[in-house]
Amino acid sequence: MENLHRTIRLLYTGQSRKARRFRYGLIVFDALTIVYFIATAALPSSSMITMMNTLLGLPILIDLMARLWISENRRRDLTKIYTLADIAVILSLLLAPLITENLGFLRVLRGLRLIHAYHLLRDLRRESLFFRRHEDAILASVNLFVFIFVTTSLVFVVAFDEGAGLTSYIDALYFTVATLTTTGYGDITMTTPGGKVLTVFIMVVGVALFVQLARAIFQPSKIKYKCPECGLNRHDLDAIHCKHCGEPLKIETEGSDSG
Repeated sequence: MENLHRTIRLLYTGQSRKARRFRYGLIVFDALTIVYFIATAALPSSSMITMMNTLLGLPILIDLMARLWISENRRRDLTKIYTLADIAVILSLLLAPLITENLGFLRVLRGLRLIHAYHLLRDLRRESLFFRRHEDAILASVNLFVFIFVTTSLVFVVAFDEGAGLTSYIDALYFTVATLTTTGYGDITMTTPGGKVLTVFIMVVGVALFVQLARAIFQPSKIKYKCPECGLNRHDLDAIHCKHCGEPLKIETEGSDSG
């Protein structure tokens, strides 16, 4: 058992080629499940989709159990948002066959798998120099992407009937984007108090996320690297000294990778 525990820990945290390939495999799996949940959000329940949901739910469950097993602080990790999102997604996938009532709320829970993208980004921060150089812009894009599709799922459940279909889901996406960009064509509107509150939320948060993305794209690029002396964690790409305290920095570059 100890050998198995050590093997799994090395796969999730080690720097060997095998461990890196394993983590990249997890990244690909995460990306595919996110695409699947978005693509099937508006499809009516069927035996094929139920079977696919179960097949996807099991590896997500195994991954969660493995991460908790090797965790040094399980209580802390259980409270992290992507862990809670995974638990909600797993329950929505594995318990769906036992629920015969409206499954709209389950679709919203599956949309929470998008939150797991932040866990994926943590791996990329460790593995990719390109990601570290453009982290602010990438994170801002992911924030906007997650917000759009989670709120689209909410709009679809609130404003459209169960089984409304793909066309209605596209209408929900159209409404979400038109609202958060404050375009407001008015051809699709919310009529209930809850729907109007959701509309206000989309406008306020959506504008803030757009501003965040624009600032990340157009402001001078910085790389994330914590100064060992003063703790400043944003520096110019070619910095050799910390601007705050003058401490020499050893920021990884493409040249140092090739050497």
